[in-house]
Amino acid sequence: TLGTVAVAKGGTGSTTAGAARTALGLAIGSDVQAFDSDTAKTDVAQTFTAGQRGEITALSDGATITIDMADSNNFSVTLAGNRTFANPSNDTAGQSGSIFITQDGSGSRTASWGTDWDFVGGTAPTLSTGANAVDRIDYVIKDSSNIHAVATLNYS
Repeated sequence: TLGTVAVAKGGTGSTTAGAARTALGLAIGSDVQAFDSDTAKTDVAQTFTAGQRGEITALSDGATITIDMADSNNFSVTLAGNRTFANPSNDTAGQSGSIFITQDGSGSRTASWGTDWDFVGGTAPTLSTGANAVDRIDYVIKDSSNIHAVATLNYS
């Protein structure tokens, strides 16, 4: 067995490998990640064999709704008045997701869209207007000023 090597002599003053890692600030599981062959990587193609999920992030309702695309891919909002969906912040080409838009208990709320939002035929959809009606806008960010969007209306 090895003895303790003093810090003054270039050691850690530890008698075990685990204690030495901790002394060096390299404790596995807290300072460094333990090896895991199932860890996903961001720079290689992968096949997932279990379901993957993206959270649905609630947006704050207000006269103007500006989505921060860095927050999520999927969003939800309940409209309590006529709203404008501004051009989003932190949009990156290739991001895609859905926006679930619910009318409040009064309904009849409208939405307009910033110039980056591109709908089929160049016309933004007219939202379902019934109380508590739910519509979904699916989007793909093409580039910094073009978001291709499609509406599916009046889910029940």
